[in-house]
Amino acid sequence: MAQENDPPVDLRAAARPVLYSFRRCPYAMRARMAIAASGQACELREVVLREKPAELLAASPKGTVPVLVDVDGRVIEQSLDIMLWALRRNDPEGWLRPAHSTLDEMLALIAECDGDFKRHLDGYKYPERQPVADAGAESHRARGALFLARLETLLQTRSCLHGDTPGLADIAIAPFVRQFAQVDAAWFEAQPWLRLHAWLAARLEAPVFARVMHKYPPWHPGQRGVEFPA
Repeated sequence: MAQENDPPVDLRAAARPVLYSFRRCPYAMRARMAIAASGQACELREVVLREKPAELLAASPKGTVPVLVDVDGRVIEQSLDIMLWALRRNDPEGWLRPAHSTLDEMLALIAECDGDFKRHLDGYKYPERQPVADAGAESHRARGALFLARLETLLQTRSCLHGDTPGLADIAIAPFVRQFAQVDAAWFEAQPWLRLHAWLAARLEAPVFARVMHKYPPWHPGQRGVEFPA
């Protein structure tokens, strides 16, 4: 029974959205960064992809991460939708309000990243998973490089893709450029993309990136996930 001098109970804090995530997944990275920037408190459940929990599959049968289950039961299955969900609640850094562009233009660039560039990234990084008649890793690298060269052009007159401060596109695209760069770091560093190199380094050195890359133990049914952001 509550006593007269007990502090009031915040019932909203007791129920938090649940975020199913996997630390190294670039889609999950960008969702976590948006949630962290917004300050939206969640219960993070780190998933082992080879042992997907039944709760994740019940919420989203596609079985990929990230997946967010809101307190009202609404399920958000796409990382970009999770980013927009969080930032439309609170966007203190103005990621949805670029100085030299519009939200629609940022979304169009993200669509290029998530479409052709991601396909060529997968072909470059995982050539053994591609069909026998596939063009091969070097061909995918060359075609993926066309998108990176486009980013280099966008960065010629500003330090971020749509202004001098990061926006939604910077946060959404950087994890995939990071993954592309890691396939052959020496090759990537040898490319004449000086501004892209600096941009990627800035994104990876940003406090929000470090904040969302902590290692958490795998979540198991019956346990409570970790408080996120920490």
